[in-house]
Amino acid sequence: MANLTSAINMSAAHDHGLPPLPSYTLSPVPPLLPFISDFYLSLLLPVLAYWIFSMMFHVIDIYDFWPQYRLHTPAEILKRNHVSRYEVARDVIIQQVLQVGMGVVLGMTEPEDMRGKEDYDVARWATRVRLAQRALPQLLGLLGLNAAAISQNVSGSHPIIAAVLAGGKYPSVTMGFDISGAPIPAFASWELFVAKAIYWYIVPALQFTLAVLILDTWQYFLHRAMHMNKWLYTTFHSRHHRLYVPYAYGALYNHPFEGFLLDTIGASLAYKASMMTARQGVAFFAGSSIKTVDDHCGYAFPWDPLQHITGNNAAYHDIHHQSWGIKTNFSQPFFTFWDKFLGTMWKGDTTTRYERAKKTAQFKADADKVEL
Repeated sequence: MANLTSAINMSAAHDHGLPPLPSYTLSPVPPLLPFISDFYLSLLLPVLAYWIFSMMFHVIDIYDFWPQYRLHTPAEILKRNHVSRYEVARDVIIQQVLQVGMGVVLGMTEPEDMRGKEDYDVARWATRVRLAQRALPQLLGLLGLNAAAISQNVSGSHPIIAAVLAGGKYPSVTMGFDISGAPIPAFASWELFVAKAIYWYIVPALQFTLAVLILDTWQYFLHRAMHMNKWLYTTFHSRHHRLYVPYAYGALYNHPFEGFLLDTIGASLAYKASMMTARQGVAFFAGSSIKTVDDHCGYAFPWDPLQHITGNNAAYHDIHHQSWGIKTNFSQPFFTFWDKFLGTMWKGDTTTRYERAKKTAQFKADADKVEL
């Protein structure tokens, strides 16, 4: 069926003076790793990424490496948090079980990934580039410019520009002759270069951008609603704020319903709406998990690229976990544009507030030592 469809497209394209589209044969995409299918990899990788990245920060935290980059002291973790590390790990695992279950549902609704159509899809983009050139003379005419005259003037020195201005006419670029002896048009090398850039880089980049925007929007408004509505906060979101001093593996410490709604459903909608491939989805889900861990890691490392790509980093989100900043900095996990647009970004100095909290926690820790 794929080859028949391509043959029809070749005939139709040639009739319109366009280069024909190549035929293709589809075959299943081999697994990314030989020892596990892409389906199971998509379920496991976000979970593994979460715990591997979390444990890196946990080791740094436990052995107190680089204390100069801590947002909070060990005494604060001990005295200010209202939940044990065991409870945090337990609830994170519960959420990840729900996350894996949703991954199974998503995987069952996805068609099998196939390969073999890449050159055909690139050629379709090259066809769009050619059609865009055909519209150029008319567009220039609206500006009072004579595209044909300009094309003729530059044809000697800039033949490619001349062909573009002439409406995408490349009489010397052919791929042989048809049965009647007429030359078969082909794509210019620059058209194929642009088409490949669009297909392999620009479209995936736009898909990831759209997914990020959808996830950020979903989480901002639901997260803000959890704080504005007393019942929602008390019933669901207050659990996450038992961590006044966040640490890495507490990133997904939530009420199961909230975690499923904000994180699992939000990321799934972003994946579906952006029409990513399954492998793009794996990268998106794993990347989102790592970013969420980094935002709760409790450190402001100058060499951590995730803390410098956007302003939404560990220091930014940590303000939201403090009693004085809890009604600000709702944005997560990638960018802060909703906080900026809607006036919910924290304004003011935080140094004095953080120092006061550190001293109070240290005083309580010292008092406990004296009692012992």
